[in-house]
Amino acid sequence: MSNNYSRRNFLKTTGLAAASLVLPGWSRCFAKLGSKKEQKPNVLFIAIDDLNDWVNCVGGRVGVITPNLDRLAARGTLFTNAHCSAPICNPSRTSIMHGVRPSTSGVYQNNHDWRNNEFLKKVPTLPEFFMSNGYTAVGGGKIFHSLEWFDGPEDGYNHEKCWDAYYPSMKRQMPHRIVPDNRPLAKAKEGNKRRIPGFFDWGSMGKAEQDMPDYKVVDWAISELAKKHDKPFFQAVGIFRPHIPWYVPQKYFDMYPLDKVKLPYVKQGWLEKLPPAAQESGSKRRRWHRWIVENEQWKKAVQGYLASITFADAQLGRLLDALDASEYAHNTIVVLWTDHGFHLGDKETWEKFTLWEESTRVPLVFVAPGVTHAGERCSRPASLLDLYPTLVDLAGLKAPAHLEGASLVPQLRNVEALRKRPAICTHGKDNHSVRGQRYHYIRYANGDEELYDHKKDQGEWNNLADDSAHAAIKKELTLWLPKVNAEPMRNTRFKQSKINLEKRVD
Repeated sequence: MSNNYSRRNFLKTTGLAAASLVLPGWSRCFAKLGSKKEQKPNVLFIAIDDLNDWVNCVGGRVGVITPNLDRLAARGTLFTNAHCSAPICNPSRTSIMHGVRPSTSGVYQNNHDWRNNEFLKKVPTLPEFFMSNGYTAVGGGKIFHSLEWFDGPEDGYNHEKCWDAYYPSMKRQMPHRIVPDNRPLAKAKEGNKRRIPGFFDWGSMGKAEQDMPDYKVVDWAISELAKKHDKPFFQAVGIFRPHIPWYVPQKYFDMYPLDKVKLPYVKQGWLEKLPPAAQESGSKRRRWHRWIVENEQWKKAVQGYLASITFADAQLGRLLDALDASEYAHNTIVVLWTDHGFHLGDKETWEKFTLWEESTRVPLVFVAPGVTHAGERCSRPASLLDLYPTLVDLAGLKAPAHLEGASLVPQLRNVEALRKRPAICTHGKDNHSVRGQRYHYIRYANGDEELYDHKKDQGEWNNLADDSAHAAIKKELTLWLPKVNAEPMRNTRFKQSKINLEKRVD
């Protein structure tokens, strides 16, 4: 694919004008990164929580309003086949920030506090590594795992050793939560039957957008970009929406009228054809799905997610505007990622917690001055595990020996560059997904298997694992399964706070 062809088609599919590629500050973006005449490149590290592939430019859904994500993708390289290393917030983020697989560290669940992990204590986190190489590292919002709805003195797994400064504090990653005056579903019941958990909720805030925690985080980020920095900086900005509960201002709900909301397709009888371990996947959230369908809430839930996507996109737009107006626009690497995908009734399940495509696939965008080309799309397999080595490579630094991902710089320079390595995703000990260029292979701890051909079956309805015609493909993909499968950590730090939340809200 030539650069001209890919840019032309990207602009055509997103509806973006060519003029949007050259904005104030970005006309200088083609200076060589890290040249001797300039300081090392800055890094703007943007995380969006629970954002799946429905983003307009990724093409997973028609009619999703994400002009700022599209705008960022039009400036650099969008990976259309990118996947998380774990379909759960904490293990995914821990893996990204350390460059280590969940199967190597044993951090598999949200209650596994990486700060107590003996293996991870020995390796530098991503911001620590940049700090050790002359950078100032600051962060705000959800970067390591945290809980917006927990009002305790410490809300997550942040660590002061990782940062020079953090907003709102080293102990708390998110400003205090706010909820609607009338939580739409929090007290709802069907007869005497208790509804699904109270934090799985959606509805209009009825409050000013400026009061939203994400708005405040981006305000902090904007103030940082306005400062004079004597050293290159690594700035991490975590946007919490569209994580549940989907509470955003009414104007974002108005963008998605209920009569226009389209529900995900579900193929009849799909589950019965799968092996036992696959049938068990997502089963806990199928109870949620039954309640949602029985109570005619499916469209309203999807509307809440879509509204939250567009709210998060608006906060991204404010951040990009601030970068464009700053003196750092010409020498700042921008990477945007989300920690995993999200089910919205497809596969009759919700949230993440599976190894299927909708749970593992994520938007991933790099804009690297002098390296990436505007409007490029790369279909090579990419993993969020690759973020650490890619940023180190782009900054011209020597990669630490512990990294298990691989730099994506060859693909940033040329989207057609060969990449044999697939994207590996792990969900608990010995359960792995291997996503290649075309095929997606899943193997569970008990040996059960799934294999899907994404050229013919993007919805993953036809399991080919027992088809002898695909035996060679399956064998090739199994070679990439992790050789190390560490025992899970023993740590349940967030258990009590979740229980208390359910008592308080329901």
